[in-house]
Amino acid sequence: MANVQQHISSIALVVKDYDEAIEFYTQKLNFELVEDTDLGEGKRWVLISPPNSNGACSNGTNSSRTNLLLAKATTPEQISAIGNQTDGRVFLFLHTNDFWRDYNLMLSKGVTFNEEPRVEPYGTVVVFEDLYGTKWDLLQLNN
Repeated sequence: MANVQQHISSIALVVKDYDEAIEFYTQKLNFELVEDTDLGEGKRWVLISPPNSNGACSNGTNSSRTNLLLAKATTPEQISAIGNQTDGRVFLFLHTNDFWRDYNLMLSKGVTFNEEPRVEPYGTVVVFEDLYGTKWDLLQLNN
């Protein structure tokens, strides 16, 4: 088999409103707005990504950036999934190289945390929510 190279470039996150989601992610989580293209008829192609998220992984391999595609809900089924795409489970995992820096910054900006930070055998972690209630892990792995 040929040398297969694949990566996930985007993960769709269903949101209520493009602009309020962009504001939350860029202002409270310091994500970068990668692209915001008007597709007409109220649709946009909106990509966001954590800061400095492309480049080398902690294990030394190269990594392509994975973006979040903010997808505005338009049907009753999509609207019902806002904030609950995984039926209450943590949906996304935000890895960091400085847990306490990011936790304290997010806390100061009013991000909602579901628990106190905890140290696990694999690293330091805390569950937080985005503006719609989507659950995330903020996580710093042990080296």
